[in-house]
Amino acid sequence: MADAQELHLTSRQELILARVVEEYVATGAPVGSKTLVERAGLEVSSSTVRYELAVLEGQGLLTHPHTSAGRVPTDTGYRLFVDRLLERLDPRPADLDLGLSQVESQVDPALRATTEALADLTHLLALVSAPPLETTIVRRVEVLLLQPQVVMVVVITSTGGVTKRLLTFEEPVDSGLADWAGQYLNETVAGLQLGARLLRGRFEDAALSERERAFLYRLQPAFTDVLEAEEQTLYVGGTAGVLDEFRADEMRTYRRLLEVLEHRAAVLDLLRASLVSKRPFVRVGPDLENPDLVGVALVGAPYGLQHRNLGTVSLLGPMRMDYVKAIAAVRSAAHELSRFVEELYES
Repeated sequence: MADAQELHLTSRQELILARVVEEYVATGAPVGSKTLVERAGLEVSSSTVRYELAVLEGQGLLTHPHTSAGRVPTDTGYRLFVDRLLERLDPRPADLDLGLSQVESQVDPALRATTEALADLTHLLALVSAPPLETTIVRRVEVLLLQPQVVMVVVITSTGGVTKRLLTFEEPVDSGLADWAGQYLNETVAGLQLGARLLRGRFEDAALSERERAFLYRLQPAFTDVLEAEEQTLYVGGTAGVLDEFRADEMRTYRRLLEVLEHRAAVLDLLRASLVSKRPFVRVGPDLENPDLVGVALVGAPYGLQHRNLGTVSLLGPMRMDYVKAIAAVRSAAHELSRFVEELYES
């Protein structure tokens, strides 16, 4: 794809390009000069519009399916259009009711509600990635002696998650040692992130006796194994609704999109690459660097805490999508979700 940032357009050319994209998104039909003058509110003659369309086509921003047809945006044309949208965003996103006030103080139902709300609002494929488990804060730890040689460790996190681990010992466990371990972990580990180096250090404190450290060593997998085994969760909604947004000649792209979604790890890698920025983003066709996603666009925004992004709210659909609506939707959803997780993580 040509670098859209290197192209220099006049204000009129930018306006005409924007109107072509908007008309094509709305109708799915190539856009001609007559349509632009009559419906797009351009206060110039048809001949002037035809000239500017030719210039835009020469710059690789527009193309036409056949000789007598109007123009349609190219990948580069879409890229320049969305870049201008992102440059002109309002300072604050609009409010969007995701129904999170009805959700219990847990991340899982909040992410599901966000996914469903976005899919219903936009009729696009909604993707919301969950926060990495290592960022979750430990709220409480229970060390329960179930049988003389069987101990259960329960870890309760700030997101409402509960993990349990059964540990079997070769010798009976001192009940006093189990009680001490529960108190010690609640005093030293509660309030730390699961993946924090400081948390791991609590199990190896030099001030502890050899017996205490040995017992804690057996309990540590309740905190560490879950991080190694757990894959970041991806919530997907709207696979049926987005079908209506693809035209008959785009069905091959739709099928490829569903095939890509079956490989969640690849999608998560794509979304993680966008977590370095606090701003909304748009990936158009070749930007996705996946041959199966040619003809597809991804619109997203990160959500999280003030000092760290935790996940991404995104929409996937045909390149011929309503970018204004999609960008506004993900911005608002990410803003509401950030407020929700801030209350959970910082409470």
